[in-house]
Amino acid sequence: MKHVLLLGAGKIGTAIATYLRATGDYDVLVADVNEQALATVAEHAGVETIKLDVTNKAELLGALKGRDAVLSALSFRFNPAVAEAALEAGASYFDLTEDVETTRRVKEIAKKAKEGQIFMPQCGLAPGFVGIVAYDLAKRLESIDSVQMRVGALPMYPTNMLKYNLTWSTDGLINEYCNPCEAIHRGQRIEMLALEGLEHFSVDGVRYEAFNTSGGLGTLCETLDGRVDTLNYKTVRYLGHRDLADFLINELRMNNKRDTLKSILEDSVPMTTQDVVIVFCTVTGMVEGRYSQITDARKIYHGEVEGEHWSAIQITTAAGICTVLDLHIEGKLPSKGFIRQEEVALPDFLANRFGRYYDFAGHPAVTVKQVEAVIEND
Repeated sequence: MKHVLLLGAGKIGTAIATYLRATGDYDVLVADVNEQALATVAEHAGVETIKLDVTNKAELLGALKGRDAVLSALSFRFNPAVAEAALEAGASYFDLTEDVETTRRVKEIAKKAKEGQIFMPQCGLAPGFVGIVAYDLAKRLESIDSVQMRVGALPMYPTNMLKYNLTWSTDGLINEYCNPCEAIHRGQRIEMLALEGLEHFSVDGVRYEAFNTSGGLGTLCETLDGRVDTLNYKTVRYLGHRDLADFLINELRMNNKRDTLKSILEDSVPMTTQDVVIVFCTVTGMVEGRYSQITDARKIYHGEVEGEHWSAIQITTAAGICTVLDLHIEGKLPSKGFIRQEEVALPDFLANRFGRYYDFAGHPAVTVKQVEAVIEND
């Protein structure tokens, strides 16, 4: 049995704990500062819990003692300190961050890793699974022209002006909407503005919009640098969302008042567990001497897992980090240092007991649809 420390007892943390505990292969200790959240995860997942302030290094190192790995479901700002503690404790490290600077710091920390110790950030949906899919598609080409990645976690029944409900970390959402976006354009690595690059997007006959957001590419800019003409990532939303988000963030200058923006969103935009995750990756390039396009498009719906109703973002995000933990334990990943998502083989991911939640023929309680998706020319 492997011993894991899970930091964060929110909705995603509870899903991770439930997944791991249900296998019988993991001893899971969940830590958080919120006692009510700990009581909830103990009730739902049946795991051991401990109240812990991760900013207290001595407390964190104490909780890491004897643990094979630490999984962070915390806000990105805590992760560098967690990675430092993992290095000192000899535990492998996994997180869900979308923050580019946090990943860079984790990469530096990983240079001192011991044999058998890995550091793997960005293990969720986007970044995470979407990068695994995109790189798998790109490897099928003899030469790569473009890689386009589109992901959205959307309410099934939008009723407000934003046509959006909160489904995951508000800090992460704000980061995506406010921070610069990495891309490759005409063969050059560049930064673009979030909320720009608006396009219309059709999935399974339903029209959406997509626009630049930060962090979704993970490490693909570095991996594909010099090998691709165009590489970009955009978030999918219902039509009209981008303009209202742009008004809030840029015209009202909430980019500089992120705590206030977080309060506004959490006070005004309701949470939902009735959601759908859209993943669409398309690559173009040469195959057997012909200019070709390959696409992977899927929808994952909310559903029942381990006897409880989970949102699609819970299902997919928790499945992402649990899958790569499993693959690490099974020896299917490099054995030391910093690991990129694109180093995961897509067939290994989808064959995994957690990765099957993304598969078209996966878990019987969760619907995953293979769909048609088209980027429209406006």
